[in-house]
Amino acid sequence: MRAPGRGFGRSSREVAVTSPVGLHRVVEPAGVLPQAAWRLDAAREIAPNEVRIRVERLNLDAASFRQLSEKHGGDGEKVRAEVLEIIAERGKMQNPVTGSGGMLIGTVEEAGRRSPLGLRSGDRVATLVSLTLTPLVVTDGLVRWDGRGEQVPCDGWAILFARSIAAVLPADLDPELSLAVLDVCGAPALTARVVAEQVARRAREGDPRPVSVAVVGGAGKSGSLSLAAARRAGAGRTVGVVPVVAERDALVAAGLATEVVLADARDPVALSSAVTSALGVPADVTVVCVDVPGCEHGAVLATADGGTVVFFSMATSFAAAALGAEGLAADVTMLVGNGFVPGHAELALDLLRSEPGVRGLFEARLAAG
Repeated sequence: MRAPGRGFGRSSREVAVTSPVGLHRVVEPAGVLPQAAWRLDAAREIAPNEVRIRVERLNLDAASFRQLSEKHGGDGEKVRAEVLEIIAERGKMQNPVTGSGGMLIGTVEEAGRRSPLGLRSGDRVATLVSLTLTPLVVTDGLVRWDGRGEQVPCDGWAILFARSIAAVLPADLDPELSLAVLDVCGAPALTARVVAEQVARRAREGDPRPVSVAVVGGAGKSGSLSLAAARRAGAGRTVGVVPVVAERDALVAAGLATEVVLADARDPVALSSAVTSALGVPADVTVVCVDVPGCEHGAVLATADGGTVVFFSMATSFAAAALGAEGLAADVTMLVGNGFVPGHAELALDLLRSEPGVRGLFEARLAAG
């Protein structure tokens, strides 16, 4: 096997004939998109419509990091070794168990003359596409990472395609804080859209009832942003669901939810009972932001007929969600949070700046991690 980053025998003609979605970087199997590929060509040279980023820090997806940490019993050295092995073998960071990756920050080294991304050499950026489809090479052996946190300082390079997305890092925020926010910026944007649609529909129908929102994992990154976004979009009542007392106390102090309840999201009856007890009725919108599997049935059960469940966790089994809703005869709409909504980065950063409770939770998480 040739090491990623050294090229896979592409001719100069092949480099020039490139796909905007990165098909030319797929090594195996042929004919699939980069995210579905087992291995990518992460060679340093770029095509005219590509951009090369000098990587400063990775942010591993929460579900992926949890799986790796649990697999190795919290042994950071073993976690680091496996992450290095995955990147070297696959030419990208894609956990083979969870299928998820994360995102990164770095500095633009070179932008191809035909790149439509509007990036210039020297721009400090965060990629808003997953590491599962981003050609990546690590050159420092991750020597500055202890394997015990989601944020991974490193040196290396990554390649963006014409259809990739990246945001220039704001000058007023610490890069680590920006990375943490932008990693989950799709969640608050989609939550805001769904809640605003529910609010508008009730207004059209003359229904005076406030829209209620339950966020499972409300003290986490995507959860806290989603609670803030739901309130801004017009939700009348919000419930944050957390698993432990420490998170309950932190979320209460943040002031982001009308109610904060304790429940194990993997226990369908407990989750549904906690939400229904807090609201008096099931939620109109339930947002799942936890990084553990087995939360699908509880989320469906906690949602009112005609309501919406939004799944943001990469630990979600969509077969379990669909079959569970069918088995419960639940008339709910289920959405997959795909990580992209127009304006998602700007919205998330604005929530961080304008909501002290959100910022406090993020800063405490970074300090602890």
